[in-house]
Amino acid sequence: MFGAWVVRLGAGVLLITALVVGGTGFRVWQVARTDDRTTADIVVVLGAAQYDGRPSSILEARLEHAKRLYEQGVAPMVVTVGGRRTGDTFTEAQAGRNYLIAEAGLPDDKVLAVDTGADTLGSLRAVADVARERGWDSAIVVTDPWHSLRARTMARDAGLAAWTSPTRQGPAVRTRQTQARYILRETAAMVYYRLTHAPAETPGTGVG
Repeated sequence: MFGAWVVRLGAGVLLITALVVGGTGFRVWQVARTDDRTTADIVVVLGAAQYDGRPSSILEARLEHAKRLYEQGVAPMVVTVGGRRTGDTFTEAQAGRNYLIAEAGLPDDKVLAVDTGADTLGSLRAVADVARERGWDSAIVVTDPWHSLRARTMARDAGLAAWTSPTRQGPAVRTRQTQARYILRETAAMVYYRLTHAPAETPGTGVG
């Protein structure tokens, strides 16, 4: 009798786990396909690797997307985020701001760098603090498609009314194999965040 109860309990736990993981994976995929361009106070560009001030291909794709959102009137201000890793001269936020002004042609007073935070959660909390100081309430978060659900959840948990407008170009979306790998990783990271409210750090990708 006791053995049968243990078996049923184990089966129940496995079923619940499968439902949670499967449901989370579906939401990662679903939100990745949603491009929400609701008018907001700011566009937030999540950081990724930069090399001596030059954005990586992942970061450049996000910056170019943010530029288009700004030009379309989605928000009057772009906020770049991301700190400095060991040995770096520039922060991800500084590299992003410099690119948007020097190469994308955005006005100097329309791009703000918030270079606090070593991962997505820390960066979004820093942005939320700045937003409260400046009277901003809403944000469109620009990141890779598969990172959108977790980034949006973190932004909302930090106190921002947040939506996501993911990039449709760059290394994260080039092949089906890459997409599948990102979905699996983000599903695990989202479950981890829900359980711990801590980031799943993946250095250099901007998806911590």
